[in-house]
Amino acid sequence: MRKIAYMLVAAFAVISLSSCGYNSMVTLDEQVQSQWAQVQNVYQRRADLVPNLVNTVKGAANFEQETLTKVIEARAKATAVTVDASKLSPESIQKFQAAQGELSQSLSRLLVSVERYPELKANQNFLELQAQLEGTENRITVERQKFNEVTQEYNAKIRTFPNNLTANMFGFEKKGYFQADAGAEKAPKVQF
Repeated sequence: MRKIAYMLVAAFAVISLSSCGYNSMVTLDEQVQSQWAQVQNVYQRRADLVPNLVNTVKGAANFEQETLTKVIEARAKATAVTVDASKLSPESIQKFQAAQGELSQSLSRLLVSVERYPELKANQNFLELQAQLEGTENRITVERQKFNEVTQEYNAKIRTFPNNLTANMFGFEKKGYFQADAGAEKAPKVQF
């Protein structure tokens, strides 16, 4: 009799857990972690391009050493900040995004300063690296958008009733999003 009671309780628990969204929460959590890995992949691609770009630019006579140093330092900071895919809190995403933003700004300054070096602008290696970097920046944008989409789906799932009860019981926590950079809502001033 006891054995039958345990089996009924176990069967009820399995049915309850499957109907309360636990399995779909696990699936969505895996999607968020997988997409995070893809985001890191494209950021790593950019980090891998930077040394080649810096070495190509170094070859230009009298190129600003300070600009190159800032790019190298920003790359080091960006690659040092890692976020565990199981702990994608808003704070950890913001820290990661800030480090990557510094690298983006340094690369922008580098590419602007290149304009003063006609021999560099004509260098085929530099042009190819610049095109790869631009393509990588586009990939970063796409992957960040996909990350935010799967994160939104996961966050909505764990916050709706009755899923929120299961989420709280099993420790599913809200994940962070990529945010626009501060000041991005303001249009840049263009002067000729």
